[in-house]
Amino acid sequence: MSAHSDASDPTNANPPWLETGEPHVWRPYCQHRTAPPPLPVVGGHGTRLILADGRELVDGLASWWTAAHGYMHPHILRRIREQLDRLPHVAFGGLAHEAAYTLAARLANALPPQLTRVFFAESGSVAVEVAVKMAIQSLYNRGHRGRRRVVAFEGAYHGDTFATMALCDPATGMHRAFSGLGLDVMHLPLPVETDGFDAAFDRIAADVACVIVEPLVQCAGGFRFHAAPALKRLRNACDRHGIVLVFDEIATGFHRTGERFAMLAAGVVPDIIVLGKALTGGTLPMAAAIATEAVFDAFLSDDADKALQHGPTYMANALACAAAHASLDLFEHGDTRRAVARIEAAMRDGLIEIRARRDVTDVRVCGAIGVVEMQPGTAPSSALFAERGVFIRPLRLGHADFVYLMPPLVADECDMEILLAAIDRCIAR
Repeated sequence: MSAHSDASDPTNANPPWLETGEPHVWRPYCQHRTAPPPLPVVGGHGTRLILADGRELVDGLASWWTAAHGYMHPHILRRIREQLDRLPHVAFGGLAHEAAYTLAARLANALPPQLTRVFFAESGSVAVEVAVKMAIQSLYNRGHRGRRRVVAFEGAYHGDTFATMALCDPATGMHRAFSGLGLDVMHLPLPVETDGFDAAFDRIAADVACVIVEPLVQCAGGFRFHAAPALKRLRNACDRHGIVLVFDEIATGFHRTGERFAMLAAGVVPDIIVLGKALTGGTLPMAAAIATEAVFDAFLSDDADKALQHGPTYMANALACAAAHASLDLFEHGDTRRAVARIEAAMRDGLIEIRARRDVTDVRVCGAIGVVEMQPGTAPSSALFAERGVFIRPLRLGHADFVYLMPPLVADECDMEILLAAIDRCIAR
């Protein structure tokens, strides 16, 4: 069925499981009193989502940026099935399995040589918490016990658990109700200009354990872009004071900004990098915090209390490891950089006219990320986009609305035409 099928067709009845389950499901990021029911998905292929009524939508968000290779990729499914027949899961405490150990080596080999030690988790938020925990405890173990503060940045978003909420922007982010709880965090402006940053940073550095940033693009905090010099300033500031620099590449990693990792485009290597989302190609939950040997060495001791006391129950899940191996196969053997460049060019061409629309305040593109920033409360609804044959879910923050595209990296010319035409038709002139 065409991606342009009419979502307002009254014959489009919801399936029974949606009706019976709705009174018992608590949906994410959802005001249940006012939100429409979700679209019931029964399958997918490539860039398309198949709904219960048979309609197909082009997915403009790649399942929260995870399905880089599209849905139901046969190579990923095959690797998962092979692992399922051998060993679906075993606890990682005191035990080891091949899929995890070979994946750890493979990830380390894909990164700059300084990043060597891989800690697996089941979600990006947990992996960010592990990274911050590594940073603080590494200094604590070395005798710097007063260094507990974390520096994050205005516009930041790093997750929804308590520690990661503290890292998010307390003024414009979605977690304002929890401001002041959890970590001791100071939010600074990103050093996109040199004026005053070094002096301000130097004044607080004695108390700081780590700095965390999404390199090149702050995604869910409002899609703010910054260039490589800002990251180089952060690297230099951390080096001056012995502070751990953490890059959260959960969203920006695996070619989303063009290069395999945003840090490579910036030419800056952090002390810890956090990966997730596209790591398994959108099939199974997995994330990782990957540290330098210097960070790891701070935990080596005859004292058991100096070990990293963390261990998610499903860390290094064998099925997720198999999916990650398959996803890496596809990244390594395909020309993803060229595919991203094609998506980027299509978005630059297709969104340029949108900039002049009455409620639009900015349009920006970086790699396979395209953003239309709008006045608060003016973005079209997901339902309106669905009527145009696409799944686009605007991000609504207090200070602005964002209609954004982060499609599967396999999106072709036809997919991009459908996505961009939907935006063109749905955003008021």
